[in-house]
Amino acid sequence: MPRIHFHNMNLNMISVISKGPDQNTWLIFAVAALFLYGSFREKDVHEPGEKPPNILLLVADDLGYADLGCYGGDIETPNIDQLSYNGLRFSRFHTAPYCAPSRAMLLSGNDSHIAGMGSQDLVTDEFGYEGSLSDRIATLPQVLRNAGYQNYIAGKWHLGFKPENNPHQKGFDRSFVNLYGEGTHYNDQGWNEENPYTRYTENGRPVKWKKGKYSTDLYTDKLIQFIEFDREAKKPFFAMASYTAPHWPLQVDEKYWKKYKGRYDEGYEKLKERRFKSLKKAGLIPENAQLPPSLKKIIPWDSLDPMEQKVEARKMELYAGMVDNLDYNIGRLIDYLKDIGEFENTIIVFMSDNGAAGEDFYHHPHYGPYVRKYFNEDYENMGKPDSFISYGPQWAEAGSSPFLYFKAFTTEGGMIAPMIISGPGLAHKNNMIHDFTTVMDLAPTFYELAKTTYPKRFMGKEVYPLKGTSLLPRLEGSPSSVHGPDYVFGFEHRNLAMLRKGDWKILNLQRPLQKKNFKLYNLKRDLAEQQDLRDEEKEKYRELLSEWDLFASEIRLQVPTPLPD
Repeated sequence: MPRIHFHNMNLNMISVISKGPDQNTWLIFAVAALFLYGSFREKDVHEPGEKPPNILLLVADDLGYADLGCYGGDIETPNIDQLSYNGLRFSRFHTAPYCAPSRAMLLSGNDSHIAGMGSQDLVTDEFGYEGSLSDRIATLPQVLRNAGYQNYIAGKWHLGFKPENNPHQKGFDRSFVNLYGEGTHYNDQGWNEENPYTRYTENGRPVKWKKGKYSTDLYTDKLIQFIEFDREAKKPFFAMASYTAPHWPLQVDEKYWKKYKGRYDEGYEKLKERRFKSLKKAGLIPENAQLPPSLKKIIPWDSLDPMEQKVEARKMELYAGMVDNLDYNIGRLIDYLKDIGEFENTIIVFMSDNGAAGEDFYHHPHYGPYVRKYFNEDYENMGKPDSFISYGPQWAEAGSSPFLYFKAFTTEGGMIAPMIISGPGLAHKNNMIHDFTTVMDLAPTFYELAKTTYPKRFMGKEVYPLKGTSLLPRLEGSPSSVHGPDYVFGFEHRNLAMLRKGDWKILNLQRPLQKKNFKLYNLKRDLAEQQDLRDEEKEKYRELLSEWDLFASEIRLQVPTPLPD
């Protein structure tokens, strides 16, 4: 629908009324016109001279909850910390436990199945498992484009490989993306036989990796270029830096990781304990929180020989270096916004896409042989372009402290991630919000900031309504919680599942998914998910199982056979 502008109608009508021979006739016309103006003016049209805020979305890949300095971590992140001091930290921000579903929920404001990414790696023709963003939703950049925004993305995509699934077809005006869910950081070398090279596109067209560039540096370069290209248009922008750091393989220049040399020589158990204490000190977790036990498969630090300990410590040093470089590049973006005079009119959101990553594909039974053919993990080579290092579940547990487990699990450790919102209009800066929030809440927040609304129909088709809730009232100082006690949030991936209502949560970690295997936890009293209360709280257990039935029906949940490994 074309926009209709009547910004000066009141003055014009007064002028006409004062001059016209039949004032009653003109008055009726003026009132009618003003009524039409109020009825048909689109909500995404801003007053003359009023520019809606830019939105800069910074997404880290597999960053742990306890890594950042402002979250009590020991890695040096001064630029991210400064965003926190000028903004708000969220202590109970929930994502999906995997990259692709999180991104689908982020860009749709909806459940991952409804958005088309019910599984990270299972692609079918069935509802919810298409492996790309579906036409059941309108994407965040598509809606913002209709509100007059320029939209940019640089970095990870992981939401479909086909041309019609490209970000260039999903509302982004300029894009440079890694189509896969992962990739090496210095080149386009793949890590499995099915994908020997990582595929990149720029503005929808295939491109090659720029030789000698490091991933986080290049994605930052591209995003700055994109914003610079369109500065003369003077439109607000939505820019998404979808970084692949600190996702494995752990690769980074020495100048970033060497400052951490020796910092982790006491081992992963000590780091887990230190971060648990620092999180309490920072006020991010309650004093009654308990540290969950480690996975049984994790080898105690004291059982490792000296060389094994050196290798393990180096893994964490490399990881810290990648986070350090990530912070450096975020500083570059902030400095650029200040240089062009846009910093004061930009809402900046920093987040991770899931819990810390425990995978180790160098030793994976399926992928390992291919990885070992092209990479090595020699101690002196660790962190270089031809190394392929993961820090594994032992360090991931420290990264997800104080929660149970890490990425891939539907426990709190797999789904709680750091999030910071900074920028103009925020109340009570340098503060924390402990409300239960989800990644689906960001899209409606951005729509309210842009003064636009999510459509009921898009591209000639009815779309599902948003599941998220705008955070804007909370950001502006409202004392009311983002979600009420009856709000229901469910999630399923590879048959691991959870559903939350208020402080109560049911959790399934068994395959295949069966209702009888759900356990019940009260997260207010048991943040570490250690005390199953289904026998003591039978009525509450039945209530949440009933909610699960409704949720499973809505997303048309399936139990794929065979299940992916």
